[in-house]
Formats: sequence, structure tokens, C-alpha cells
Amino acid sequence: MARSRATSLLLVVPAALALAGCSAHTPTASPESTTPAAEAPKPTVAGAPSPEAAPKDDALPELPGVDLSALPEAARAELATVLADEFCHCGCPHTLGECLRTHDCVHAKRMGSLAAQWAAAGLPAVEIIPALGRYYEGFRAPRASFAVDARMCTGRVDAPVTLVAFSDFECPFCAAARPLLDAFAKAHADTVRFCSLPFPLASHPNAWPAGEAVLFARDQGRFWVMHDALFDHQSDLGPAALPRVARGAGLDATALQAALKAGTFRAQLTALREQGRKAGVDGTPALFLNGRRFTLPLSEAGLARALEDELEWKAHNGAWAAD
Repeated sequence: MARSRATSLLLVVPAALALAGCSAHTPTASPESTTPAAEAPKPTVAGAPSPEAAPKDDALPELPGVDLSALPEAARAELATVLADEFCHCGCPHTLGECLRTHDCVHAKRMGSLAAQWAAAGLPAVEIIPALGRYYEGFRAPRASFAVDARMCTGRVDAPVTLVAFSDFECPFCAAARPLLDAFAKAHADTVRFCSLPFPLASHPNAWPAGEAVLFARDQGRFWVMHDALFDHQSDLGPAALPRVARGAGLDATALQAALKAGTFRAQLTALREQGRKAGVDGTPALFLNGRRFTLPLSEAGLARALEDELEWKAHNGAWAAD
């Protein structure tokens, strides 16, 4: 896959910690209009301890990859609440803070690091705790199953992890995520099989013909070329522009127009979209690792954390490694 000119999607942490993206029900905002976590204003949390009451750095256990001294006092207070109230997902009978202090638990360190990142982004403990629960409960929850075409995937067929991404070619969040997913798939080619499935949203009028066009390209052996070309030209995918995009991708534009008019790929696109809908997809981008919904903020670190945890879960037959 060619690298896109689109900028990499910044780590975004909205209030509910959902992946930022395009909704099936509302107009699309621009990724640039979403405040990155690194620049997020420090909100005043109702009932938060005053600076004098905030815990000191030495009251918090060390966490890998986290400079606790750089956390604002309000963030340290929220993190301290999480460590005191949330239990470690490793299964021990201790709170997360007790687990970190009493034994060398790798799971507690990962969990604590996630909590610290979200606290640094300005989230209160009342949002961090359920977000941690959703992420870790996702490993035990029933998983989605997808029928994927090998021509729409990169990486080893027998890779231990399959990453499925549902995307809309007119969704700016999908375009922004594209270089990040591209780089991630290439960096982890030995362990990740990456599959891209079109999921046109009703709010984007040109997304459906674009989805049919990429399936047409798949049958011509040009799926990824057309995939990238559609994102590169997503601001102009109307009926007059789509043939030009196809020609630029090395496709027969006349044949594409005939296929679109005949609805040759309509049923296939409907079936792909239905797979996503049954898995709970109602916006894009929507990612799944081995059928488990990706719920972390979309970033290189978030994908790496989800992959490391998934590899461990799979290696131990649906369980966490014992500490």
C-alpha cells in the first residue's frame, strides 16, 4: 500500500473514550477539529481534590513509560483514585494500586500505564475506570467472525492476529487513520494480517459507488491501488470524478461505469456492510483484532498495546499469562 499524504490520526480521547470517527447518523466533522489529547485543555472536574489535597508523586507506584512527575496535580489525583478503586484484571484479589505495590505484575503495569495516559489527557477517574473495564472485558466477550477476501488483505494468511478495518472512503477520520494502519501493518507483518472492508455510510453519498469501485478493482488485481487512490481523492468522488480516479489507478474507467450502472458489486458490498452491522459497526473507522472490537484511542501506542495483549491472550488459549 502506498503511503498517504494525509496526516497521521492524533491520539484522540473523547469523553466516552470511543474511537473518533464518522457516524452513520450525524454529519461528519473534520479530524483537525478534534482536540488532540496532547493539547487538550485541563478540565476542572467537579469534586476533584484541591492541589493541596492531591497525592504526591511518591504516593503513586512507578509505571513503565510514564513520567509521573510530569502529570498535573489534578491528573495525579484522578490516577490515584483509579489505582485505589479499580481491581487488576489479572484476577488477583487486589486493587490495581495494591497489585502494583505488592508484586511484580506485568498486567497491573500495563493497566496502570493506560490509566495514567488517560488521566494525563484530562479524563476523570469516573470515565477511566469503565473504559478500562470495557477494554479488558472485551477479551472474554463473544467475538465477531468475518468472511474476508484474501485479495483485500496484506500479511501472512496464518498470522496469529487478523486486524479488520471497516472504512468509508468519504470519512476524513478513515483517511487520517490510513497511514497509521498502513505503517502498523508493515511494522508487524509477521504477526498481523490486515484486511480492509468498505463500509459506506448513508451520510456520505459517494461512499457507496466508491465501495463498489474498490471491489471492481479487487477483481482486476488492483484493490490496494484503488483503495489508496480513493482516499487520496476523497474530497472529489462524485460520478464525474470516479472514472478519473479509476484511470489513475490503472483501471478501465468505461468498464467500471458499466459495472456501477449494472450494480455488479451491489450485493457483495451489501454483504460486507452487513458483516460490520452485525458486529455493531455504526461508524467508521471500526477496527477488530481477531474479532475483538478495538476500543482504545487510535494511535501507534494504542494499536501496539492491543496487539501485545491479543498475542498474550491467544498464546495462553484465551487467558492471561500467570505472573
